[in-house]
Formats: sequence, C-alpha cells, structure tokens
Amino acid sequence: MTQVRVRFAPSPTGTLHIGGVRTALYSYLYARQKGGKFILRVEDTDQERSTEESSAVIVESMRWLGLDWDEGPEVGGPCGPYFQSERLDIYREYAETLIARGAAYRCYATKEEIDAAREEHFERTGRKEGFRFESPYRDGKTPDDPNARHVIRFKAPTEGMTAWDDLIKGRIEIQHSTLQDFVLVRPDGMPLYNLACVVDDHLMGITLVARGDDHMINTVPQILLYQALGAEVPAFAHVPMVLAPNGQKLSKRHAAVGVLEYRDLGYLPDAVLNYLVRLGWSYGDQEIFTREELIEKFSWDRVGAQASRYDAAKFSYVQAEHLRMLGAEELARLSVPFFARRGVEVKADDPRLIAAIPYLKPRATTLDDLAEAALYFVVEEPEMDEKASKKFLTPAAAEELRFLIDTIKDVTPFDDGALSAAMEAALETAGKAMKSVAQPARVALTGRTRSPGLFEVMEVLGRETTIARLERAIARAEASES
Repeated sequence: MTQVRVRFAPSPTGTLHIGGVRTALYSYLYARQKGGKFILRVEDTDQERSTEESSAVIVESMRWLGLDWDEGPEVGGPCGPYFQSERLDIYREYAETLIARGAAYRCYATKEEIDAAREEHFERTGRKEGFRFESPYRDGKTPDDPNARHVIRFKAPTEGMTAWDDLIKGRIEIQHSTLQDFVLVRPDGMPLYNLACVVDDHLMGITLVARGDDHMINTVPQILLYQALGAEVPAFAHVPMVLAPNGQKLSKRHAAVGVLEYRDLGYLPDAVLNYLVRLGWSYGDQEIFTREELIEKFSWDRVGAQASRYDAAKFSYVQAEHLRMLGAEELARLSVPFFARRGVEVKADDPRLIAAIPYLKPRATTLDDLAEAALYFVVEEPEMDEKASKKFLTPAAAEELRFLIDTIKDVTPFDDGALSAAMEAALETAGKAMKSVAQPARVALTGRTRSPGLFEVMEVLGRETTIARLERAIARAEASES
C-alpha cells in the first residue's frame, strides 16, 4: 500500500490565517491516522509579497499549534529544498520538458495583442466572459526575434473534459472548452502557481492534495499537467471556506484571523484546533475532542461540502472547556507570560497560584482571564477598586471586619471547610447576617467585588496574609470617615 503523503503549502505573504490552519489540520490528522508523512512547503515565488518575516510566522504558528511536520523547514527531508524560491531551476527544467513533449510552447504575444483580442471578443459577443486567447504561437509560428520577451504556455485541450472524484465535493467534471492556454512561466522566468505546485507535489510524492475550495479553478490545469508529465495524479479534497457570521469573507473586522493572535489572547493550541476542526467536520454530537481523539476519528467523508461560519461564542466555549481539562500545575506554567504582561513576576510553581487555580478556572475562558483573576493571590497588596472601596470599606464595615478577624484568627486548619463552619457559628451567636461581612471582606482581600468563595480565597492566601489585608482594610475604612 502506498504511504500517505500530504502537504501544507502556505504562501508567506502575511499572517497564517485560521482558514489555512483548518486545511493544514485536516491533512495533519489524516497523515497521523494513516501513519503517513505531513510535509510543510513554503510557496514563496511571489517575490513582491513574500517576506522572511511571514515565513517565520508560519513556522512559529505551526510550532505553537503542535502541528509538527515530518519534512520541511528546520526539519529537512529527502525532497528538499522546501522553499519554492530555492527550486527555480527545477521548474525551468520541467517547463522545458513540457515544451519538448509538445505540451507547452513559448508565446511571444504582447499585452497589446492580447488586449486587442479581448476587445474583439467583447465587440463580437457583447460579453467579457468566455474570452479565450488563441495564441498564434501555439501551432508553431516562430517569432522574428527568438530572444524576445515571452511566456511559456501550456497547450490546453479544446475538446472533451477532465473529471475527478473530490473527497469533499464529490464528482467534478470540467469541459475543456472553458480552458485557456494557461501561463506556466512569466517573462522573467518565474514559474506560476500551477507549474510549481504540480512539480513539487510530483517530486515530493504527494498522494492527497487538501486545500481551500477557492483553488478548484486550478485543479483541471494541474491534472492536465500531471498527465502531460506522465506523473500519477493525486487525490483532491477541496475544503470549503470559513466565512464571517454574516456570510461574508472572514476578516479582522469579524474576528482575529491570525493564529498567533489567539496565542496572545490566551487561547490553548488544542482548543484552537478543536474549534477549527469542527468548522466543517462532525462526529455525531461530540463537540470537545482531545488531539488523540481527533487523530482517531477524523475522516474526509465527514467534512461538509458547504462553507462554515465563524462563531466567536462557540470558540470561547470550546476554549473554556479545554482550559478546564488541564491541571493546576500546567495552567500555572502556561499563565506565567500573562502575569509578565501585567508587570508581575510569578514562578510557575508558586504555591499560591497553584492553589488558586482550581477555584478560578471554572470562571475563566482564557489564560489571560486566569492571570487577571489570580493577580491578587500573587502580589503583596492587591490593586484596590476605588469605587468598590468607597462603597464597601466604610466606617461601619470596620466593625464587621474586626468581627471576622476575631472569628478566624485561631481557626485550624485554615481551610474553606473549617473557616466556613466557624463563621456560621459566630454569625448565629452574634445574630449577624453573612451579607454584612462578605462584601467588605471580599474587597479587603481581593480589591474587587467578584471572586471565588470568600473562605476559598482565605484558604489560598493563608492566615497571615488574610489577617494583614483585613487589618489594612480596617484602617482604610476608618480613614474614609474623615
């Protein structure tokens, strides 16, 4: 049985878009499931738009997502180089092979001649659609100057059709009468997408090409190129686009579209992959998947043929579920950079942070949320919400906070259960209500009006810090009278 070999071949002309990542993910899952090879190839022949920075972003994004490749940049492999800009001599060789076989030709037609033919078509038909340039050089006409500026065109068939069975779209048939003699090589010698893509996929032994369905227009020209080279045609899977909620093309107006933006927002790689895989693929009613489950369960026949719409609320739900799947130690480690952004240095093994996380993660969505919620646990003094302080740390609250200190100062063990029981007994004896104590105490301990349970907060802070913060709050409350 032929080994599965699939590739992801982005162009380094910007950030790595989440739509591209979804396509890469489908290929990755298929390769891992079948014990095949997943190849990363950078298609950087567009010299005006391709940048080294974008190439670096692609690699960084794929690394962060954990979509490790078997061959490609930084890894190498037997079919390199894996940057198309380093393979130009290979494309020129194959272009000459196609000319020698009569499947391609040098076309010396000028832009003015092509524009004139297009205008004649419009005058004759009244339509811009359906124009097909018929080059006089197709059938052997020779130029006055063989060194004149020219392109290399493929000699497309004019009769019959090309068909393929797409793994997502089903049977596709395209009449050859709709084709032009498409350009393979520009006048400057740079190959166009179809030639470079086919040559690379052929030489790299690609068995399945998965890509966005906006590339379906290229599939017939590429199949014809494979046939002209006597090469085996791979299978194709054209993945529908990811659209904005309103059905328009997804852009930054609708959502963060670059992969690393989600990293910086505090999303988890597995959550990003989980959400993206479900934008078009389903497995019963299951919504949350581990990476291992995705590899086990993925199949092309469960990928829908219609475009999917981005749903920010669903993305947040998936992210929150994945965050809750992780243990406190792992979340503490992952959240460290988000404390650093706030100017707070905290170590991943800080016992206060690890102890706080189980109480915080049910209310958090992202790592950034988690760091924000945990701040008051890991700093010497919490930042005080002045509005909350004015409302709750009043002179009357000072008495309630003293009562709280007297109740808890000797409680052992100093944990949620024991503290809660002691407070309940003290309130009953004193004839007090918990609400008169709870909010002043919460603001005193956290600087905020919202937090986990009051006694959970005390347990994490510990006896010494809890009492110190309550005493400082009493002083603040008493000072508010003046």
